[in-house]
Amino acid sequence: MQINVCSLTLLDATVKAIGADRIVTLINVGTPVLRPASVHQDNHLFLGMNDVVVAAEGEILPGEDHLDRLLAFVTSWDKAKPLVIHCYAGVSRSTAAAYTAALALDPTWDEHELARLLRQRSPTATPNARIIELADRRLCRGGRMVDAIRSIGRGSDCFEGTPFSLPIRRT
Repeated sequence: MQINVCSLTLLDATVKAIGADRIVTLINVGTPVLRPASVHQDNHLFLGMNDVVVAAEGEILPGEDHLDRLLAFVTSWDKAKPLVIHCYAGVSRSTAAAYTAALALDPTWDEHELARLLRQRSPTATPNARIIELADRRLCRGGRMVDAIRSIGRGSDCFEGTPFSLPIRRT
């Protein structure tokens, strides 16, 4: 089973294509998100946050509560059907959440190995540094998540990332 990442505009098509029954949405509060009919509302986690790394007036900084809810949701996933994680563009918040989820689900992953795989599968991925920092502390990774994401650098510029997946177990 894999964690699938996409943008908001490709959410419905991605869910249909892979038969997903769980969704994590990381998007600005107030952004309309139409949950695909095949996904029960209890299987849709909405995390309202802006794509920011420092506090700014009028914006919601990704926080501990968001991370708690993300980790609880992904670790309760039965893996019977695929999971989709998306944000607005499928580039920053969703890629950080997918990287975090993969490490939470399989702590044997080497942070740098997974970051290199993330870059290979998504040339545009630019994981939100705030989410990575929070997850690094929570998952007791000793700064290795932060270092690994820094080592892959910023992804190539785009308006919208191409959907991709990350394995939940090392092979």
